[in-house]
Amino acid sequence: MNREYIDGIKLREMFLAAAQSIEANKQAINALNVFPVPDGDTGTNMSLTIMAAIKEIQSTKGNTVSEVAGAASKGALKGARGNSGVILSQLFRGFAKGLQNLDKMSTRECAEALHEGAKTAYKAVMKPVEGTMLTVARVTGEEALKLSKRFKDFDSFSMEVIRVAKETLDKTPDMLPPLKEAGVVDSGGMGVLYILIGAAQALKGTFDIDSLPLIEETPIDVDSVDIGMVQDIKYVYCTEFLIKNLFPYVEERDIDKLKDRLSNLGDSIVVVGDTDLIKVHVHTNMPGKALQLALRFGELSSIKIDNMREQHRHVIHTSKKKFGVVSVAMGDGISSIFKDLSVDHVIEGGQTMNPSIEDILNSVERANAENVFVLPNNSNIILSAKQAQGISSSNIIVIPSKTIPQGLAAILAFNPESELDANISNMTEAMEYVSSGQVTYAVRDSEYNGISIKKDDIIGLVDGEIAVADKDVAKTTISLLEKMLDEDSEIITLLYGEDVESEQAEEIASYIEDSYPDLDIEMHYGGQPLYYYIISVE
Repeated sequence: MNREYIDGIKLREMFLAAAQSIEANKQAINALNVFPVPDGDTGTNMSLTIMAAIKEIQSTKGNTVSEVAGAASKGALKGARGNSGVILSQLFRGFAKGLQNLDKMSTRECAEALHEGAKTAYKAVMKPVEGTMLTVARVTGEEALKLSKRFKDFDSFSMEVIRVAKETLDKTPDMLPPLKEAGVVDSGGMGVLYILIGAAQALKGTFDIDSLPLIEETPIDVDSVDIGMVQDIKYVYCTEFLIKNLFPYVEERDIDKLKDRLSNLGDSIVVVGDTDLIKVHVHTNMPGKALQLALRFGELSSIKIDNMREQHRHVIHTSKKKFGVVSVAMGDGISSIFKDLSVDHVIEGGQTMNPSIEDILNSVERANAENVFVLPNNSNIILSAKQAQGISSSNIIVIPSKTIPQGLAAILAFNPESELDANISNMTEAMEYVSSGQVTYAVRDSEYNGISIKKDDIIGLVDGEIAVADKDVAKTTISLLEKMLDEDSEIITLLYGEDVESEQAEEIASYIEDSYPDLDIEMHYGGQPLYYYIISVE
């Protein structure tokens, strides 16, 4: 079939098939993790992110390519998990931007959207690294522009685009030495390839839409932006609504103009979004005028007007506290430790299950504070936390903790009586004096830094780098600890996981106490999965 244009109905099918492709192959993508540890989650994160996009697509009635791509962008952003999920959401955002106001698309317009997607994703990453999914997306977008000049039918065009993506993916080990050493290609790049393959299957009609995972057809929650507690009943009506299907003449700078005009009608104003969707919250005595003003920008949806005097007539008002802290942790023991250290809310998650941007926003709202510190405690969650920071009306401060030990060091340095800048400095500095260790098992044969590793070996990592490998958990833990200690070490903290008996942990603690009598030793139940021990050395 010679298909020169794709409409919104077919694009919807392409997204569905792409989601099916990722879901079916997510474990294969997870297995491409550079280190042979059982925590590869790129495939899982990309699958959860694209499923959030599908949920939004299924809740929209629009059938233009602009509307379908826009829905995918909105859903993916709110549901983005981990670095790969955030980057994927930005690829979708740029793709939607490239298709604005189009009913259908040609190969040229599709190529421009792919190219715009890569540009948007690069801008979202502070320090883009070549040899990753960014590279696969960028090269594919650049080459797609050239291919669209030669191929006007989508069947041929899509096969050529897939060929380019595959060739680029195969080159990623030459761009990133850790990939080459591990003998794998980039996992996120593989995810991008599976998305393109799935989309092509929909073009050819070779995928079974009924075999897709069940997705609830409910609209994504758009109320996750923190609008604060009622501070003043001077303005009676809490008015919220969405502006969608924005008029073509509306530009992003017009959003600021809308905010200024609403300020003449009331207070507690929050206006967030872009030229695809705007969320508005305002306290006013003239909700009708606020709605009339918004109608100049587009169609109104999800309108909610509450009488705050009526709502709060019998409620004693409590002001927000100055500081709040939100932490990510996996394991009931570790969560309890953070709560004991005055963390307001612990988000369950970590490696293999990264919280979404929406999870972080909701937890920040629950903290009910003017300034909320977020401790990601995982390098794969930092980008999601920063994306939440960018779209929340609360003052979110992301302390870039990459490990549980760093997060614990940061919260111990937190002082609710200090000023904001002092806390930021103290918490960030405290992480620099902590060395983090992890003991887990290998999921495949590998070789790293001259260490030969067999499947099911027990391996120890120091600050993310594999340092030791053995057949025994206790021996590996002790060997790892010996590599972590130096003349400046003072405190050792061990958190034992859900697969370790307390007696086994106590035996290791006793050995360490006998071997290093001058050091302070602390042992706690962490309850974390996958990792027998998490070790902190200060």
